[in-house]
Amino acid sequence: MSESLWLTQEAYDRLKEELEHRSTIKRQEIATKIDNARQEGDLKENGGYHAARDEQAMNETRINQLTNILRDAVVGATPADDGIVEAGMVVTAEIMGSQSTFLLGSRMAGSEDDLEVYSIDAPIGQALNGHKVGETVSYFAPNGREIEVKILDAVPYKG
Repeated sequence: MSESLWLTQEAYDRLKEELEHRSTIKRQEIATKIDNARQEGDLKENGGYHAARDEQAMNETRINQLTNILRDAVVGATPADDGIVEAGMVVTAEIMGSQSTFLLGSRMAGSEDDLEVYSIDAPIGQALNGHKVGETVSYFAPNGREIEVKILDAVPYKG
């Protein structure tokens, strides 16, 4: 079972456009490359043919990935501005003595504003989810170290 993924409308539209391009135009371009390379003869030592087949495999993998992301996405549902941390919130927190601001959501949801993104499923995301401004929580990093996080601010992501 797939986990739903929070995306801004902008991110959803961008991914949907990429899926459409890869499923139509790019797929056809790659098929043409494969056909042209086949006509050159011996396929065993035909570098262009093998490169086009590799490109085809990567494109099909990305199409499957995008299809799954878009199928499971929760789109544009901006969370309430209530100071409670959840997917779609920009969180400012003190982590190990340093202040950090990030979007809690999906890397696919991020825009071009260079805002760091942490997954709701990551250890820090799981620890913060449902807590509110002023609270301090802790989680265990993948290396086993316990990390304390104080929530300083949590506001809905505006894109």
